[in-house]
Amino acid sequence: MVFPMEFLWLFAAAMAISAIGFKNYVWFISLGYGFSIAGEGILMLALYGKQLTLGTILCCALFIAYGLRLGGYLAFRELGSSSYKKNMKGEIKEGSAVPFGVKVAIWVTCALLYVTQVSGVFYRLHNAAADNAAVYIGAGVMLLGLVLETAADLQKNAAKKKNPKRFVDTGLYRLVRCPNYLGEMIFWTGVVISAIGGASHWGQWAVIALGYIGIIFVMFSGARRLELRQDKNYGSDPEYQKYVTTVPILLPFIPLYSVKKHKWLVA
Repeated sequence: MVFPMEFLWLFAAAMAISAIGFKNYVWFISLGYGFSIAGEGILMLALYGKQLTLGTILCCALFIAYGLRLGGYLAFRELGSSSYKKNMKGEIKEGSAVPFGVKVAIWVTCALLYVTQVSGVFYRLHNAAADNAAVYIGAGVMLLGLVLETAADLQKNAAKKKNPKRFVDTGLYRLVRCPNYLGEMIFWTGVVISAIGGASHWGQWAVIALGYIGIIFVMFSGARRLELRQDKNYGSDPEYQKYVTTVPILLPFIPLYSVKKHKWLVA
């Protein structure tokens, strides 16, 4: 399968932006992630000016809003929050011992994931597909995911300011234990929906599916890491034990309460 030149430009943009991870290992998948998605949204608007429709403009604008919000939030947390640095000391790998070749492999893999994640909208633009119901439904689902993720982060910050040493079980955290990850999955589900009637053949859908499966895997992997960290911090708290056995970890109304035993969920 031959990728269009514009697709390679998106990949190059993701490579350039996520290269920030060479300064701090974790930034490949944090700051590099958020700002790469925003950058790809901006680049698609620039590359496909004549093919833009209201639906694709909305989707690209949501990419930009999503990426800037996430990147800005993570930058503030990782660079400006002394309490976060203190709490996460020893929990996040600094990366100095990681071989350069491994870092390069992670860099390229991350950039590939980021470009495949936005490919549903990219192929709609590349194929000059007319707007249909799917693109507007998809944009609506994307907006829902963005709002949910933003609200979850705000609620967690507010709860931690009141009681920094307690786990969060209020607001959206009564629905699932990782509502920010749920919002993320909803956002990318919207991108896949937006591609219906826009992607033209199995090869394009294979790329879209690769990005979607990849980010869903990352979200479950992140939920597992969070569960292990919270078990370490709050495992002796009876209220926490009740919380984790009654509130699903990631998917609402589905009785999946733990993923920590699934060691294959490593990213």
